[in-house]
Amino acid sequence: MALSFHVRSNSFPSRQHPQATHVDEQLSRLRSSKETTTASSSSICQRLSNLQDLHDSLDKMLRLSITQQTLSQEQIEMILDGSIKILDLCNVSKDGLSQMKESLKEIESILRRKRGDLSAEIKKYLASRKSLKKSFQKVLKNLKTGHNKNKESLAVFGEAEAVTVSLFECMFTFMSGTKSCGKWSLVSKIMSQNKAACEDAENEFTRVDLECQSEKSLKIEDVQNLNSCIEDLEDGIELLSKSLIKYRVSILNI
Repeated sequence: MALSFHVRSNSFPSRQHPQATHVDEQLSRLRSSKETTTASSSSICQRLSNLQDLHDSLDKMLRLSITQQTLSQEQIEMILDGSIKILDLCNVSKDGLSQMKESLKEIESILRRKRGDLSAEIKKYLASRKSLKKSFQKVLKNLKTGHNKNKESLAVFGEAEAVTVSLFECMFTFMSGTKSCGKWSLVSKIMSQNKAACEDAENEFTRVDLECQSEKSLKIEDVQNLNSCIEDLEDGIELLSKSLIKYRVSILNI
């Protein structure tokens, strides 16, 4: 797709600015990775990194005088609203991951020391998981309601928002562990309807969920792997959040 701005004047130069070309290339890579890459913790972290780079590039584009001259006030406000929505998604993700990590810390300690009330900690962990899935259910419903609303007029900025939201939809599905969602069938149904939903394959989250159903099968190695996965996701989301904040400041400065 050739990158373009929908502008108020027909005097915008036909030749693309190099920064605009760079953003278009990044979007193409993100679209391609979404369509061809099987969801895994490593692929999601890579896409988070790519989104960080994309928003850094969008931030540079917004600083260009030609960009500021061609965006209408309505478009600027829509871009600003989109940035708030994505930051909210980052915060929901970080809060959920932080709760899970805290619960897993106690479970790992008991498994390592071989003493303590493992059953009680597993119950706390599963309760945390249930709360997390409910939060994701609410977020996904809101995303479905507002999807693609007036985004066609925003060209590259609207597409960047859509690609970013798509990743969070996939990440929420991945973190929910679709194979262990029997008690939360509504969440599974919503997620399975999403075109960007991850495959129903066992991952770090699903594996520990399943093992928690049978306390004796819970392995410390799987708990540690899940902790490592959570930390990687937290790092990726935190870096993306920082890029989004810079991007948002540039929007406010126009």
